[in-house]
Amino acid sequence: MKELGSISLHHLSSIILCILNPWVALGILFLLGFFTSYMTALSWADLTYVLPATSLGYVLLALIAKYFLHEQVSPLRWLGIALISAGVGFVTQGPELTPDPERQQAEAIPLGDKR
Repeated sequence: MKELGSISLHHLSSIILCILNPWVALGILFLLGFFTSYMTALSWADLTYVLPATSLGYVLLALIAKYFLHEQVSPLRWLGIALISAGVGFVTQGPELTPDPERQQAEAIPLGDKR
């Protein structure tokens, strides 16, 4: 986006040119892929299972920004990432509501039954 400069919502042609930029288009495709996989994961499991996997992205993005893109990541941002990770850890301690088919099947068969 730094290559494209300032974009105004009043100029539709600049927005279209921005979207047609290969890097922006690739970013949009990745975002669509993420939302598709996120929605699919939420349809299969509870948020307490899905959230830890997605929150790992915050840590990975900060590491990529620092070591591959050579951006400055301030201590305040690292603190924010730590707080998000701690919050996710808190959420994962909640009750398990996603059914586990193997466990349900094992609980349904009495111990003395040799089916």
